[in-house]
Amino acid sequence: MLHLLSPQFGGKFTEEEKEKLEKSPNWKDDKFENLEETMMNINIRNIPGLLKKQLTNRAGRAPKNNLCILPFNPEVYNQELDNPKCIWYGHSVLLLQLNGKNILIDPMLGSNASPIGPVNTKRYSNDSLKVIDELPDIDILLQTHDHYDHLDLDSYEKLKGKVKKYVVGLGIKRHLVSWGHDEKLITEVDWWDTLNILDFEITYTPSRHFSGRGLNDRAKSLWGGFVIKTNNHSIYWSGDGGYGKHFKEIGEKLGPFDWGFMENGQYNENWHLIHMFPEESIQAAKDAQVKKAFPVHWGGFTLALHTWKDPIERFVDESRKKDQPIFTAKIGKIIEMGKNDELYDWWTVLD
Repeated sequence: MLHLLSPQFGGKFTEEEKEKLEKSPNWKDDKFENLEETMMNINIRNIPGLLKKQLTNRAGRAPKNNLCILPFNPEVYNQELDNPKCIWYGHSVLLLQLNGKNILIDPMLGSNASPIGPVNTKRYSNDSLKVIDELPDIDILLQTHDHYDHLDLDSYEKLKGKVKKYVVGLGIKRHLVSWGHDEKLITEVDWWDTLNILDFEITYTPSRHFSGRGLNDRAKSLWGGFVIKTNNHSIYWSGDGGYGKHFKEIGEKLGPFDWGFMENGQYNENWHLIHMFPEESIQAAKDAQVKKAFPVHWGGFTLALHTWKDPIERFVDESRKKDQPIFTAKIGKIIEMGKNDELYDWWTVLD
């Protein structure tokens, strides 16, 4: 009954919902399962020590000053509509323009990634919710999974009336409906499902992760990534997750990709199978046949024990070792394919 205590928990997991989800081939033993055995190296004995480390010196692992978000420039954004563009808003938020249409991915622009916890997880950027006011109308919103650092109540409140179509993993719809979003606009997808919407072919792809917003809904909704194709371009969004054989399968079935946005941050040896190390993120890009890779899931929050720069520094180093082309950008910067999608090491001048 947690959904009654706070709307943050999202929609209730009902018997009717269960009957719908258990039709999926990925639903086994009363929950969704990964393609490969996936466990976390955490038990009752090491939880106190992990919590102590997580709560100690958090400021020392974050930027000394807030990371600014560049203001949205509609004139630049709406030039050359035939060329793909993207804007990264920190962590795993991306605005993507393809064929003149706007796609928003995992729009967590709230200030706190732990909204129901005893300790706040403050965003590195101030006033991030105001970004939603600046954005154009969203033709398609893609939601990979339901964790708090990806699915945010405050952001969805501000997005009401701004989104024309939602595509979400199985089981996520109940959260959006509970927050007042029109269920007629929401389509749920299973792994490998493909939708043809507007000028796009959108496929929900497997990842190696988990889901849940409360005590009793772990793995009761699906997690994954997305492939977005037009007649001329192909984009891959890896979603959260550990390294696995699914990357090669995605590349073989749907690649190659002009751009690939790869999870790269919030890792630890204790949960290595659900969050890749940066070196694995580069290998995953190569496996998936990504022509140019962009690191996401960093630059937003302190959710692990590494420093805020560690993910990007290791990602860049490994890209050079493996000869994997990459590109990076300041938070809020408009990137146009073939024009300024290149490595820009903006973090090196910051503490």
